[in-house]
Amino acid sequence: MSTLSGKEAVPTENAVRAENAALTENAVRAVSGEPATAAGPPSGGHASGGRIPPARAVGAPRAWLRLLGSEIGLIFRRPRNLAMLAVLAVIPALIGIALWMFGGSMEDEGGGGGGSAIFEQVTGNGLFLTFAALSVLVQLLLPVAVAVVAGDSIAGEAGIGTLRYLLVAPAGRTRLLAVKYTSVVVFCLAAVATVALSALLVGLLLFPAGPITLLSGGTIPFLDGVLRIGVVVLYVSAGMAALAAIALALSTLTEVSIGAIASTVVVVIVAQVLGVIPQLSVIQPYLLTQWWSGFDGVLRDPVATGEMGQGLLVFAAYVVVFGSVAWARFTGKDITA
Repeated sequence: MSTLSGKEAVPTENAVRAENAALTENAVRAVSGEPATAAGPPSGGHASGGRIPPARAVGAPRAWLRLLGSEIGLIFRRPRNLAMLAVLAVIPALIGIALWMFGGSMEDEGGGGGGSAIFEQVTGNGLFLTFAALSVLVQLLLPVAVAVVAGDSIAGEAGIGTLRYLLVAPAGRTRLLAVKYTSVVVFCLAAVATVALSALLVGLLLFPAGPITLLSGGTIPFLDGVLRIGVVVLYVSAGMAALAAIALALSTLTEVSIGAIASTVVVVIVAQVLGVIPQLSVIQPYLLTQWWSGFDGVLRDPVATGEMGQGLLVFAAYVVVFGSVAWARFTGKDITA
């Protein structure tokens, strides 16, 4: 009986992806004006050549959005991804409860002092729990969640044989890759926002709320503090999007999604180890992980944008480089699965 149960789990996963392949094909057929097919994997066919007539080209953006919506829906319907979001929502609550029970004083063992200062402010103002939670989760758990989704984006489809179905429809490999990456970026934003919203709600429930005393000593109104949380969410999401570009590139190199996921996590761990070795200070500004926590500039008045600006440039560079690698590999790859 256990063997039968194990076999039944595979068609369920395949059915979800096959449904996505059918939705994808129908969406992209709208670009070339071809009629939609019945649900299920396509049996064959090829893209019509030539230029798209103007009347049909008008519907191209709408078809791209339908394709994107199908991919985003697949990501947020998967129980594994929902479970990861749930874990990301629970951990800020645990951090808040621990600080509420034991206080916010922390020994500064790392020598930086910035993270310790943020934690010490939590008991005085609940908004600081958001910054504290993000500073903790951005080190490993957020990257792991992003690695799982991005690493599975191409390799997962190839591994179970649905990638070739997606490419039968006249979407083009570049467009499909762009849709895959955009949908992962949406997940990055959702994951970071989940952490921030959970921490904000727990912080307001457990600790006082009001004008915020910044790390620089100044005070800003409560609403300004909420706006600065929004800036931090966007900044951290950009950092996770850069990691997603690495995972996507690795995902195009294999048909085994766990390989792409594990490789991405290893890249993160190695970069973090290199980032704490003083003798390697010459390469540390080029490490992606060095900039993930560079959002403490928003806790100063005026906002210290220098470090965040440099971080955004590094994020953009990683997206361009590894996005190009993913594009070169995917567009020239012989799809056999």
